[in-house]
Amino acid sequence: MSVAASQHQCCRWWFHRLKDLVVTLCLWGYFTAGFVMFFAPFYLLALFFVKRRQSAFQFLNSLFYRGLFNLCRLIIPRHRWDIHPQVRAIRSAIIVCNHVSYLDSILLVSLYAKHTTIAKDRLFAIPILGNIIKLSGYIPSSGSGRYTDLLLNSLETISVNLERGGNVIVFPEGTRSRDSRVGDLQKGVFKIAKYCKAPIKVLKVSNTEKLFTPGKFLFSTCIDNTITLRQVAEIEPDYESDQFVIKDLITEVHALLGGDTTN
Repeated sequence: MSVAASQHQCCRWWFHRLKDLVVTLCLWGYFTAGFVMFFAPFYLLALFFVKRRQSAFQFLNSLFYRGLFNLCRLIIPRHRWDIHPQVRAIRSAIIVCNHVSYLDSILLVSLYAKHTTIAKDRLFAIPILGNIIKLSGYIPSSGSGRYTDLLLNSLETISVNLERGGNVIVFPEGTRSRDSRVGDLQKGVFKIAKYCKAPIKVLKVSNTEKLFTPGKFLFSTCIDNTITLRQVAEIEPDYESDQFVIKDLITEVHALLGGDTTN
């Protein structure tokens, strides 16, 4: 490689990193200053003046993240978004999805004005964010210790939310995949599905990790990428049947998500 070509490649690399940094700061600016300036007043109004506070907070969460992804589409045009209309139309269902990036959960939240989801226990302890999560009716992942009552109260409202057209969003692996392979699925969501006698929609998300790679601070803005979100199956188990076994349901969903059916 000639010196000129090497210098050109080096300049190109620095330009890409600078662009990644500028875009990342813009997105974090939306997350922080944008929230305080444009959304916090509406959360306060919902807190003090709206009767159905939980539904209002869920709607505002969805609207906030929808704004984030609209901004992504605007300032990161090389990443395209292919979200099937069938996914957007889901109502009154337990949604289970694979998990490859931090973006997966907020992407799904952005699609549904009525929703609840399972959040890590540690998020409930973060000032302001923890309060928003609680008021949104989100479910603690373990429900142990001081979160036991919160979990029980959340379970009592899930059936009502499902009847009103809301969805329960869950990533049953419990953590992000590092190599796109589907890990073991936790039983909790399937117990919730049985308790609520709800249908299960199985979704598959791809390539969000190429936009925001786990373990990295910067968004990758200079690569061509298509992020896809598809429904791969709809399952309506006969929960009342003597033949119904949660383990079999987990095996079926694991296979649909691309896991090893021998596990």
